[in-house]
Amino acid sequence: MSALYCVFGNPVAHSRSPDIHHAFANQKADDLRYEKREAPLDDFAGALHTFRADGGQGANVTVPFKEQAFELCDAVTERALQAGAVNTLWWEGDQLNGDNTDGAGMVQDIRENLGWQIQGKRVLVLGAGGAVRGVMGPLLAEKPTLVRVANRTAEKAEILARRFMDGSNSPVLGSGLEGLAGQFDVVINAISAGLHGEMPALPGGLLAEGAVAYDMVYGKEPTPFMRWAEDQGAKAVSDGLGMLVEQAAEAFEVWRGWRPETAPVMAMLR
Repeated sequence: MSALYCVFGNPVAHSRSPDIHHAFANQKADDLRYEKREAPLDDFAGALHTFRADGGQGANVTVPFKEQAFELCDAVTERALQAGAVNTLWWEGDQLNGDNTDGAGMVQDIRENLGWQIQGKRVLVLGAGGAVRGVMGPLLAEKPTLVRVANRTAEKAEILARRFMDGSNSPVLGSGLEGLAGQFDVVINAISAGLHGEMPALPGGLLAEGAVAYDMVYGKEPTPFMRWAEDQGAKAVSDGLGMLVEQAAEAFEVWRGWRPETAPVMAMLR
């Protein structure tokens, strides 16, 4: 019988995860079935229990259940602990394990697929929600010169920056978007409203010469953030489709014990 996996979310109908994981499995004729499961907002634990009873071996978790998934785990990886959120679940016997592959996926896409440097660069991260918490650990492991987290609510950015400053060799600063100043080599957008055609007003002059810009969301057209970055003279821009595929590959390797090729899957999705 095929090994059973799924993605949990609410909503989840739009997810490309089944396409991605089935394409991975086809590379080695690995026998698995991957479903979308929309969990009730008030009973993620119940949905997870039902999935396990149905023979589920592992799951991806997307909005809004990543923090709940973290709380339900018996054991989590270091990067999940840093994030306080889990996007990858699997069982070993009765033990539920959790990982967070988002940051590793983003860094892999930026460094290997796009060929951009993070080490020694000044990085600006827009947003201070769960998506940012999920990527900060792997981002800081690349040893940027500094990371500034900027958010509509300055206090939220400052709290997040303090959380990751401990144990980091790079300065981590938090501030509001209003009055944001300085020049940055890498700008990463994690403000999800950008997917819906909305972006907060950003000051000019934030992009240093040769700067690159990365949007963690993706769509059929360039996002408003990508268009803003191009207007500001960015050397290169990218959406987050590669991050989606690379974080999935990390999860797939945890589950199946081998790492799939990501380039052909990204080409298929494009």
